[in-house]
Amino acid sequence: MASSGAGPFRVMLVDDSAVIRGLLARALKDEHTIEVTASVGDGMAAVERAKRGDIEVVVLDIEMPRMDGIEALPLLLAIDKDLQIVMASTLTQRNAEISIKALALGAKDYLPKPSSSREMIGPADFNSELIARIKGFGQQRRRRKSEPLPSQTARAQTEAPKPSFSRPAPAPVSLRPAATGVPEVIAIGSSTGGPQALFEVLKSMGPNIRQPIFITQHMPATFTKILAEHIKTRTGLNAAEAIDGEPVVGGRVYVAPGNYHMVVKVKDGAKSVELNQAPPENFCRPSVDPMLRSLVEVYRGRITVAILTGMGHDGRDGCQGVVAAGGQVIGQDEASSVVWGMPGAVANAGLCAAILPLGEIGAKLKNIATTGR
Repeated sequence: MASSGAGPFRVMLVDDSAVIRGLLARALKDEHTIEVTASVGDGMAAVERAKRGDIEVVVLDIEMPRMDGIEALPLLLAIDKDLQIVMASTLTQRNAEISIKALALGAKDYLPKPSSSREMIGPADFNSELIARIKGFGQQRRRRKSEPLPSQTARAQTEAPKPSFSRPAPAPVSLRPAATGVPEVIAIGSSTGGPQALFEVLKSMGPNIRQPIFITQHMPATFTKILAEHIKTRTGLNAAEAIDGEPVVGGRVYVAPGNYHMVVKVKDGAKSVELNQAPPENFCRPSVDPMLRSLVEVYRGRITVAILTGMGHDGRDGCQGVVAAGGQVIGQDEASSVVWGMPGAVANAGLCAAILPLGEIGAKLKNIATTGR
């Protein structure tokens, strides 16, 4: 079995289209922290290749001949339970369902494959999303196995000098005093790596939360309805994709639909959900910031927000308003985040009352929702 040393993350691309594999490889070729170690055309070949034991991250297509991605997934994990598998699929209803189902079977995330009709899925383009996932999940694997992260490799040194991917320890961030009292609403923002994070957080919160919960996850329209259905199945919470004009009720989880901002309005004393297609914010629609701004207008400081793994800084400005109104923000820590962009932005801005590992956030939100602490 190959030793990782401090070399680049070793990736296997699995897709029946040589064109797509070429596109993925080109997207990665200038990243000295990533090496395409294998490129194969179906799940059966992927399983055979994985037996060499030198693959860390797999980008796995769903629809392939001989053996598709959902069939290959458990076989790959049986070979190496620590394989970091990202499902890649076109934006169809069937593939959205399979992609989210794959998360329950051990995949780490999904990635819509690029096409001319593809919508933006987050605060960056396809290449950035692909690279972020590989780096993020590669880091998580190596940290779990106490293996070094990539540094200046021989491959990189033959080119123009580049900074090491290994970073010095960040300066400590300052925490704000926690707000007191039970909040009236809970909001969650997430992006890259978010689906798995949401499942874990919401399952830990349990089905008896009385507050409404609003979630903005950067996702295409095809996926958000399926995500909400899986949240309901896996957590017992009353979750569904938000509907324009529906009333806000306690104990309900509202998931922002892809390509729509989700906000809360008050009319004739009654709170309701409003969906709109105002311009993207932070390159995103849905965006966390408009959701949080509207919640501050309606609930003032009686808000608790969790910002989970994701690229960019969506949610930072909205959290500034939450804190200014007297609410509080919980951020996911860097070690457990796939990408410490969104939670890092609120943490480094000094907006967090707590910065916690993913496994502790659900219990913390439950305590705040029930006891105010």
